Amino acid sequence: MESINPELRYRKLWLIIGYLLIVLVIYLSLTSSPVQIDTNLPYQDKFFHMLAYFSLTFWFMQIYHIRHHVFSWVVFFLCLGLLLEYLQGFDPERYSEVGDMVANALGVIAGVSLSMTPLRYTLVKLERYIK
Repeated sequence: MESINPELRYRKLWLIIGYLLIVLVIYLSLTSSPVQIDTNLPYQDKFFHMLAYFSLTFWFMQIYHIRHHVFSWVVFFLCLGLLLEYLQGFDPERYSEVGDMVANALGVIAGVSLSMTPLRYTLVKLERYIK
């Protein structure tokens, strides 16, 4: 990880999008009527959990590169994944699964791992094409 955050002209926009993604994940995790997508893939539920937390983590890792910022977001997303899954157990229409908690954590790990590659500059490169 670097010691400086990238200069982003649209940092506020990227942060708003990121915060809206967090709100969306919270809503989808706690609603009594979750979205049902049937792809006929085995363990598709776990894949969607992993994808959600990968997306959140990778998004914020493009905005923040300072080590303690990265650490804070990683801890936040790991705790969010555990907490939301735990809270699902209080809804009679939902249930809490350790497998979903693991999938959430794997998504965070995958997001951090990919952010250690040049792909962490995706938003920086995108901004070059936006006038």
